[in-house]
Amino acid sequence: MCKVLVVHYSMYGHIYRMAEAVAEGVREVAGCEAVVKRVPETLTDEVLGMMGALEAKKGMAHIPIATVDDLTTADAIIFGTPTRFGNMCGQMRQFLDATGGLWLKGTLVGKVGSVFASSATQHGGQESTILSFHITLLHQGMVVVGLPYSFAGQMGIGEITGCSPYGASTITGGQGERMPSENELAGARFQGAHVAKIAKKLKE
Repeated sequence: MCKVLVVHYSMYGHIYRMAEAVAEGVREVAGCEAVVKRVPETLTDEVLGMMGALEAKKGMAHIPIATVDDLTTADAIIFGTPTRFGNMCGQMRQFLDATGGLWLKGTLVGKVGSVFASSATQHGGQESTILSFHITLLHQGMVVVGLPYSFAGQMGIGEITGCSPYGASTITGGQGERMPSENELAGARFQGAHVAKIAKKLKE
């Protein structure tokens, strides 16, 4: 069985919904399993409450928390993060900064790595977030996979939508009022299946 770990951080539920779609795509590939986990929260409940995120976080409390060791048993890892000033969120950065031991041993070398993201606005840093995330994956020696143009949904101009050749993405709106669209979810599912197929081939 080819194991694909979908590890993400979601504050209001947008990235979690995308993570679910990514996992759905992975499970479409015979012989592949998807495991969805979240990185540890670094903010207190008091701060989350002030940000209006506490209820949403409670709704995601059932998702297991990822550990660095989880990365060692996966054949592929798909990371999901919201955008913070054109880069990954601090919670994801802190999680990745704890993988120095894996880097030292070369544990992640040859594993497939991929990224999906969100931002509040249409040009709010989705692409720079994914591309800058790739730097960490390359330092770990991972095989970086994006969202190919065979996912035609990223080429349409009939609606406002995320997704690019770098990875699936969603636009949340300035107040988080917009959940992922059907096209964005389709991009996430496509990316999950695409990564799973490549990981399966590499494992064989």
